[in-house]
Amino acid sequence: MTFANNPPTRLTPFKPLLLFCVLAAVLVTCSQAVQLAHAQEEAEAALVEEDVAAASDGADEQISYLQWAGNSLGWFYGMVFLGISFLLVALFVMNLLTARRNNVIPRELVEGFEKHLDEKQFQEAYDLARNDESFLGHVLSAGISKVSTGYNEALEGMQEVGEEENMRLEHRLSYLALIGSLSPMIGLLGTVSGMIESFKLIANTATGAPDPQALAQGISTALFTTLVGLALAIPALAAYNLLRNRVSRLVLEVGIISEGLMSRFQKKPS
Repeated sequence: MTFANNPPTRLTPFKPLLLFCVLAAVLVTCSQAVQLAHAQEEAEAALVEEDVAAASDGADEQISYLQWAGNSLGWFYGMVFLGISFLLVALFVMNLLTARRNNVIPRELVEGFEKHLDEKQFQEAYDLARNDESFLGHVLSAGISKVSTGYNEALEGMQEVGEEENMRLEHRLSYLALIGSLSPMIGLLGTVSGMIESFKLIANTATGAPDPQALAQGISTALFTTLVGLALAIPALAAYNLLRNRVSRLVLEVGIISEGLMSRFQKKPS
């Protein structure tokens, strides 16, 4: 059995051309993919730069802490706390000047009154005490005006005037304590008001989340009113207690000095 001899296979000129076209297409596709990847990277880098620039611009446009506090307090609480702060400073300065030792117990009055008593110039001593507007001057003038009726009556007169003057000083100091008590209450009122506004915003938001900036406005109002209220109450209460102790000490000294000066009118037992 014989087989016929087949002629050998030979590449036609179209097959190398087809292979070249396929390779060229692959190279072009890879080149385009690389260019597209580079373009995407450049676009992403540009977006990042824009975000950084926007963030820096936003940081530059941020308001200061003082402006934020003013916007959070609003005109009502801002005016209320501003008025209280001015009143607190004025009351502190007034009570501090009133509680000075030279205004309560003037050295010139003590020396001049004692000199007149030593020289038996009782009318001059009375005029000197009456013309003096200090605490000690009122007490001494009340005592020497009643010394003719007796020493005990003079002491009672000085005690009455001393109590009135002490009440007057305490009355002025009580306004500092009033500010120390009212400031936290006003701050608490602002706290409740701000929280109500925040919860009202949440309740009125039907779908989605509420506006964070509007929500933060109510919360910041609540916090800043509490902060300012406490910032006013703490120095007010501290000043009240310090000045009250100073006034109490000066009132005690007035009693001791006035009794010492008037003791020479006491009749010695025979």
